[in-house]
Amino acid sequence: MSAFTEHSVTYTANGEKELHYISAGPTEGQLLIFIHGWPAIAKTWKHQLTAFANLGFRVVALDMPGYGKSTVTRNLEDYSHEVIITGLLALLKALGKEKAVWLGHDWGAGVVSSLAVVHPEVCQGIVLMAVPSHSLELGLEELLKTVNRDVYPESEYPFGQWDYQVYYERNFEEATAFFDKDIFGFTRAIYSKGKPANLGQPALTAKVVQDGGWFGGAKELPKMFHNIPIENLVLDEELFHEVVAAMEKTGFWSANAYYMNHKLNREYNLQKGKNNAVLDFPVLFIEAKWDTVCATATSTLADSMRQHCKQLTEVSIEAGHWVALDKPEETNAAIAKWLADEVKDS
Repeated sequence: MSAFTEHSVTYTANGEKELHYISAGPTEGQLLIFIHGWPAIAKTWKHQLTAFANLGFRVVALDMPGYGKSTVTRNLEDYSHEVIITGLLALLKALGKEKAVWLGHDWGAGVVSSLAVVHPEVCQGIVLMAVPSHSLELGLEELLKTVNRDVYPESEYPFGQWDYQVYYERNFEEATAFFDKDIFGFTRAIYSKGKPANLGQPALTAKVVQDGGWFGGAKELPKMFHNIPIENLVLDEELFHEVVAAMEKTGFWSANAYYMNHKLNREYNLQKGKNNAVLDFPVLFIEAKWDTVCATATSTLADSMRQHCKQLTEVSIEAGHWVALDKPEETNAAIAKWLADEVKDS
């Protein structure tokens, strides 16, 4: 196994900030930068970091702003894509490279999509897992256009599977306090493996507003989630406890703040995007087939990506939302093939 070394880069965006990152592989290798989503840390990419470092790539994964050992603030705008991308560009410069292959999952995929549209000059290619481009980075109003009304009749599910994000916008402090009450239990619930039976079924996220909170408006997380066996999670025991410790250190305020910047992110893309948001470099989208929220298999969520990406490769993997953790070998194989077939090192 490749050993990870720890580093940090300092940059200025709404004040001085620090990005913590881990790296492995030969410094002269082609650069792959991994961007995690909600809620995670750099180490959740360990399967990919180890595999691609051993293949001769230079691999880097960061604790995103507000997570792990990176700077945590209580300013919502610090978690907008524009501010975050200032840090990513500083990281790239510190690594001595002009371009990289950027790989993102969940909110990380949204950030990578913004980076690709606004700063295509730094992208050799991008990999998006679970969340396609031209969707999340354009805000909640864009996501709502993609709801499958056969699965989510408007009279019953006005916001479809994106309902929970509306709840966060309306009840940010309450939503955050609910997560912070039981970080151990939430981490176990959030990192549970997906199930094929979920495909085409309404997500648990679709009634949070009308229920007045998660799990029917419960005041705290049901204790049954503490008893989920480790084999039903996408994390091993060691990584599970690392994620819990990291989230207990930062709390969920900064993690949830990513959801509070939909309008700013949309404005950033529409005002500063290049080439009419058309991407003319290689893009790999890895679908998490059993994902009921980012439900590309049963909705139009990926349609705009297909219209705007001129060198698009799509791979579907039978997994839940955490595709790179749930099915690491299949994920790594898809990335490796795409890198060999589509991406030129320069």
